[in-house]
Amino acid sequence: MKLYNSLTRTKEEFKPINQNQVRMYNCGPTVYNYIHVGNARPLVVFDTLRRYFIYKGYDVKFVVNFTDIDDKLINKAIEEKTTVNEIAERYIKEFKEDALGLSLYDYETINPRATEYISQIVEFIKGLVEKDAAYNVDGNVYFSIDSAKDYGKLSKKNLEDLISGARVDVNEEKRSPMDFSLWKKEKAGEPSWDSPWGKGRPGWHIECSVMAKALLGDTIDIHSGGEDLQFPHHENEIAQSETLTEKPFANYWLHNGMITIDNQKMSKSLGNFFTVREVKNEYDLKVLRFFLLSAHYRSPINFSREVMEQTKNSLDRLYNCKINLEYLLGKVQDGDGDESENEMLKEIDQYKKEFCNAMDDDLNTADAISSLFELTKFINTRIDKNTSKSILIYAYDTMMELSKVLGILEKEDEILEDEITQLIEKRTEARKNKDYKLSDEIRDVLKGKGIVLEDTSDGVKWKRI
Repeated sequence: MKLYNSLTRTKEEFKPINQNQVRMYNCGPTVYNYIHVGNARPLVVFDTLRRYFIYKGYDVKFVVNFTDIDDKLINKAIEEKTTVNEIAERYIKEFKEDALGLSLYDYETINPRATEYISQIVEFIKGLVEKDAAYNVDGNVYFSIDSAKDYGKLSKKNLEDLISGARVDVNEEKRSPMDFSLWKKEKAGEPSWDSPWGKGRPGWHIECSVMAKALLGDTIDIHSGGEDLQFPHHENEIAQSETLTEKPFANYWLHNGMITIDNQKMSKSLGNFFTVREVKNEYDLKVLRFFLLSAHYRSPINFSREVMEQTKNSLDRLYNCKINLEYLLGKVQDGDGDESENEMLKEIDQYKKEFCNAMDDDLNTADAISSLFELTKFINTRIDKNTSKSILIYAYDTMMELSKVLGILEKEDEILEDEITQLIEKRTEARKNKDYKLSDEIRDVLKGKGIVLEDTSDGVKWKRI
């Protein structure tokens, strides 16, 4: 398998540090609001890479962090007159709901929170201070860019040009305008923790370095995220991590392209900014997942209602093929195919091979999806009620096997009674608060999982359909 390494700007043969094991870290959301479509792309893309590694037999350890202490959370808490912790808890819960819809939790994902690693963050910074790579100014600790080797090697930016082009920094206590914050001195009303430099909180860049090191080791196989994170976030992660450990931080750096809305850059200022939750109001999130995989991950991709409708229709074609196969499987008798049908097995294997070749070529999901549609066309035109059961089973298993790599068409687990009860209680509370929009949304979620509600004089009753 070859992957495009942003560090070297070339496709490289993937070789894990430990045979048959892959350790991946993907920058996750800052939990101060609902995730938007742009946030969803790296989550879906690199979850798909994780799925493909598992399909190929690797044992994968996958980390997607939550940034739960940050200026954005603090400002949101002030705006809503609540606590940072309440904001974080609320939007982590909302993220997990969206993540389930996007099929991001079909395998174990480790979701560390930055606030759970404060002691490790302090120790990490202490190590940098001891190496004279960081300095304390009245409780604020900064990383000294001058101490980093090859700064700019990921983003290909020249340090001298960056310094000369930097705006005059209002923070005159930094030695260089490119030095960045590791520890921020406590401000009134903000969350803070004890440290050798006084009470304060961590800077953003240090959080990911520490969580990756603590959970995956000094050197990891793959670090991923959106291309907008290459500089300064990922560049700064490399600088502080490699300065401390004197080892490579990650062997492969993978970055996905950006999303445009109706061929314009997605931004709040243009009013073309969509959250995953807003998309969910109109489409099953499997459609959004399929859309995000329909182009090569490094290419920009345009989001529009027209494209979503096309994606939905395409996904429906796959679902219809799956349903037809399941119908045929329930009708045919046991039996093996003849020699001509054995040739069909070879053709099915060829589609599988083409799918894998595409995935092996820098995670080319667009071409992999094309192979899946070719398999679907083969099934629709060559398989019918007269086909032997052995061929039907092989075709169905192959289709489901490849679809699982992409995170679509999967058989959803039956919702548990405890989950049903919790959702009904949430709906009842919403109705008491006259939040009928939320009440209807919960009813629709349950209906989508095969649960019908009935409001009676004795309370809410439910049944499976």
